[in-house]
Amino acid sequence: MSLFASTAEHYRRHRSGVPGEVAEILATAAPQGSPRRLLDVGTGPGFVIDALLPWFDEAIGVDLDADLLAVARQELPGDRVRLVQAPAESFDLPESWSAHLVTVCRAFHWFDRPAFLRHVADRMAPDAVLAVFGDQSIWAGGEEWKDRTREVVQEILGERRRAGAGTYDRPAGRFEDEIAGAGFRAVTTTRVPVVRTRTVDSVIGLMHSMSFASPAVLGDLAEEFDRRLGERLAPLTDADGLLVDHNEFHIILAARP
Repeated sequence: MSLFASTAEHYRRHRSGVPGEVAEILATAAPQGSPRRLLDVGTGPGFVIDALLPWFDEAIGVDLDADLLAVARQELPGDRVRLVQAPAESFDLPESWSAHLVTVCRAFHWFDRPAFLRHVADRMAPDAVLAVFGDQSIWAGGEEWKDRTREVVQEILGERRRAGAGTYDRPAGRFEDEIAGAGFRAVTTTRVPVVRTRTVDSVIGLMHSMSFASPAVLGDLAEEFDRRLGERLAPLTDADGLLVDHNEFHIILAARP
């Protein structure tokens, strides 16, 4: 089973996109080129390309999941964007095509990171920038509704975090150290706070977009999961039926080796 099997429609509807402030930081960090090129690895339904395309002439998105790429094809302009179904560690690009900015959003932890970093460095322009970034999931906690959501996930599926048909162990080291260890230069970290609101239904949909609580993972338990999560979250909403998500994007920037 693919890590994100059965998630595509939930991913499209309930995952948050890239905030304008984050997109501007990424676009400003990348060098100019002609044409200016973006490579987004782990592109999913194309949120990063959609946010950054105003600053770039061409973009290529790479992902292993065919269903998520199908969503991206519906959402992105075909004349400036190409989509490639391939692993992050072994994708092919057109001859002489090199990226000025390589982005990895909410996906770096899934990669064979040493293999990816070796592979992608050769597909970057000499002064290109790598950006690895993402926001916090419910596993980071921080608000009661996230704690209650995590409790329901663990009650239904077990204490150990699922990842498709398997389980997930958080990487032991810092991504910054791995990137620097691969020879990338001038590694910096920026944090951008973001505040969002969600409804109970959108939190349920968000969970179904995740590898640990997708419809494929939940199977016959999906109805019970939705019922129980709805019951736990409803008392926590405000007068407008909303849950506040105080979050932040963690952005790592690095220059090509």
